[in-house]
Amino acid sequence: MSGDVATRLPERDRQAEHRQAEIWARLQSVMDPELDESVVDLNFVSRVDVDSANRVHIAFRLPTYWCAANFSFLMADDMRRAVAALDWVTGVSVVLGEHMYADTINAGLAQGLSFQETFGVEADGDLEDLRRTFLVKAFQRRQVALLSHLTATGHSPEMLTTLTVLELRGLPVDDEGDRLRRRYLERRDVVADAGDEMPAFVDAAGLPLGAERFAGYVAGLRRVGINAEFNSALCRGLLSVRFDLETPFIPKARASA
Repeated sequence: MSGDVATRLPERDRQAEHRQAEIWARLQSVMDPELDESVVDLNFVSRVDVDSANRVHIAFRLPTYWCAANFSFLMADDMRRAVAALDWVTGVSVVLGEHMYADTINAGLAQGLSFQETFGVEADGDLEDLRRTFLVKAFQRRQVALLSHLTATGHSPEMLTTLTVLELRGLPVDDEGDRLRRRYLERRDVVADAGDEMPAFVDAAGLPLGAERFAGYVAGLRRVGINAEFNSALCRGLLSVRFDLETPFIPKARASA
């Protein structure tokens, strides 16, 4: 019997590491709605555990004690949805720590309540409307990053504004251009149909960009990007002041990936 146990243990360890890696991969896809950066890369997720019943327990923290309740709830809800999509997960609990609304948010999450149900008359707007607003902003920031890179590497506004989605996918680009293209295409369908024959570059209303308004359009979006970069640096600085980020929680599965 002891030999059988010894044989099974490495397999259990491998399965545990694989499942941790799956969870962190799912969390990597969850974005801070305002910064459009992964909650993992921002060091918001402080702990992930899986119990014997395959329930996942996630703890997270935010840069300030007073981060907006709707932003906080949105991130928690997105984490729960992302991890619950794994077929072996039987349940997900997400707990926010050291926040002025932590007790209220955690109680609502534990009961599976919506943001409106959790905060009642204090709820400020609809969470889905908020999610949509920030998805559009993410689309714009990713778009201007890609357009800026493509024009800097020699692609003219006249050519770029005639591309279809399919042609953009096949456009020869360098490694950085490919990374920016993949990120942009992840959000392209937020504002309009992103079928192969649809225009690659459209505005927030879904209207195709024209070469004649390209320069002004890109300049306007760059100002949005500068604000986002400032907020990102501020959040990282505040988080590092509040918490020990020198020794972050890194499970073995992530460390060896």
